[in-house]
Amino acid sequence: MIRRRLFSSLLSSTLILNTRISAKPISHALIPSFQLLQSLQCPNPNNYSSNGAFWFVGIRGYSLLSLNDLRDKVPRKQKTRKGRGIGSGKGKTAGRGHKGQKARGTMKFGFEGGQTPMRRRLPKRGFKNPFSLTFQPVGLGKIAKLINEGKIDSHELITMKTLKDTGAIGKQIKDGVRLMGRGADQIKWPIHLEVSRVTVRAKQAVEAAGGSVRRVHYNKLGFRALLKPEWFEKKGRLLPKPARPPPKLKDKVDSIGRLPAPTKPIPFYAEEKEAAATAA
Repeated sequence: MIRRRLFSSLLSSTLILNTRISAKPISHALIPSFQLLQSLQCPNPNNYSSNGAFWFVGIRGYSLLSLNDLRDKVPRKQKTRKGRGIGSGKGKTAGRGHKGQKARGTMKFGFEGGQTPMRRRLPKRGFKNPFSLTFQPVGLGKIAKLINEGKIDSHELITMKTLKDTGAIGKQIKDGVRLMGRGADQIKWPIHLEVSRVTVRAKQAVEAAGGSVRRVHYNKLGFRALLKPEWFEKKGRLLPKPARPPPKLKDKVDSIGRLPAPTKPIPFYAEEKEAAATAA
């Protein structure tokens, strides 16, 4: 717009200047615009008219249309304001029409007027077990590395809270920890662990070194109380009681998880129980 106005003002000033200088009627005022643009774009110092009029020299002429003058498509239709009266364009019924099920309220999701809906016409694919459990794996080699660094005391019971506090496992623990046999050759001293699940190889490696592995059961609330007991203290609540495993998981666990996090292992055999009782 600025270029267009500049060109029009330049043209008008040129014509006015020509009329002032020349005494005779200006004959070149009727020169076509393209010739005028050509004379402005290609100035000539000797380009003087016979009656004494002259053109501006050294000024570049611009086209009537520039890229900055182009505009995008601007919507002319105003936004519909429902429920603002008849003057809004969709007042009264607010676009719902007259009567009928859609005018009176919402319908059931997926309702198609009585015919078989899409979710029933399509076949079923796949299966998702709602009772499945997700365990975070941890290898024996990682535990041995943390013991060598002094972050884990091998003389105390290694629980899932110990593994979480030392960084052996991540923070996103869903249902428990599974002990794997990776790096089993690095375990050369007896250690005692309490995890949710354990592989055969890992259990054999720990027992061969003189240690023990116990599979303990925690429900969702108990597992949270094991990992974050400070949360219950902050809320002023007591720690929950240990929950028993469901009948389907009795064969997969050895005992019920203890709260708060234990520091001493539970003996497996009667001889160990008697020895612990006499020592106490």
